[in-house]
Order: sequence, then structure tokens, then C-alpha cells
Amino acid sequence: MAKKCVVCEKVSRTGLQVSHSNIKTKRRWSPNLQRVKAIVDGTPQRVSICTRCLKAGKIQRAL
Repeated sequence: MAKKCVVCEKVSRTGLQVSHSNIKTKRRWSPNLQRVKAIVDGTPQRVSICTRCLKAGKIQRAL
């Protein structure tokens, strides 16, 4: 399963880490994804959702 939020479609980003001496190395920023059971199209499913969408209540959790 890809590292992608099913609500906002947030994905991993790439960039450069810059040291004090201006040496650049590649790095990644991954979204904080959680596997939760949620109601999708009327049925409960396990989905990956970022914590920002989870906190905002953008998805209905299944019990």
C-alpha cells in the first residue's frame, strides 16, 4: 500500500537536507499516516489516513 492519505491524498515529499557547511544530501518527508477502520461507501474498511484529517474529523470511524 502506498504512503498516501485517502482523504487529502498527501504523499511523501523529497528535498535536500542542508548542513551548516552547505552540504546537500537527499531526504524524504513522510506524512504521519495511521491505519484506521473507517466507513467508506457505507462499508467499514481499513484505510490509511493522515493525522491532520483524522483530527479534523474528515472521515467517519467505524466501531
